[in-house]
Amino acid sequence: MRRDAWAAAQQRAGTETSAGAQQPAGALLGPLLAGSAQPHQVRRAAQGLGLPERGRYAVVVLGTAAMVPDGDRDGARWCWCGEVGVVLLGRGGLDGPVGSLGEAGAGPGGVSPVVGGLAELGLARRLAGAALLTCGPGPHEIVTLDERLPTALVASRPELSARLLAEVFGPLLVLDPAERALLVGTLEVWLECGGSVGRAAVRLRCHRNTVFNRLRRLERLTSRSLSHPRELVETVLALDALRLSAARG
Repeated sequence: MRRDAWAAAQQRAGTETSAGAQQPAGALLGPLLAGSAQPHQVRRAAQGLGLPERGRYAVVVLGTAAMVPDGDRDGARWCWCGEVGVVLLGRGGLDGPVGSLGEAGAGPGGVSPVVGGLAELGLARRLAGAALLTCGPGPHEIVTLDERLPTALVASRPELSARLLAEVFGPLLVLDPAERALLVGTLEVWLECGGSVGRAAVRLRCHRNTVFNRLRRLERLTSRSLSHPRELVETVLALDALRLSAARG
């Protein structure tokens, strides 16, 4: 799939044409994905693509071109416009389409929540794009927005993300890289272990007091307590901002 197909479809968005069934899929999907489609364009796209106006749809946005599932597969139907895919779901949820993309080696990619019809594909595309922003540097990561909502909030506002990172982790950023990595890595493991110092110590192969001391040092540097819910939220969001900043280089 190529991006120029999507660009061409975007340029055609909002235009009226006859014989919708004869239009390429990209031309029919373009206005829908741009969020600019009028009711008659929604009807024309449904007729031309052989899709219902109302149904359980999701949108996928890929970061790079890839071999992707197309047509009918595993109870779902796919249509593509460049690196943007529309999937009409069968009785199952998003696990099947996400699995199909993984099997095809596609990615990175973001997947929207399920929407209720073709007229909502513009919203779905924006949400899928927000999910894509949370992907790490790995080439084959496929993520749904709902599993990355807090990170997507941070990623979608880079200026606020940068401010959050500087405000919360500023003192960490001036540390020696090795010391910073040690403290951040300990925080990550502690969070993955549900806030258990003992389990984190096992994962890190060190004494629990070592974990405790590292976390206390991090609290002093950030002026945030990990035992206060609001301050913990700020710390976790700043950690997401740090990961995103590292992924962007």
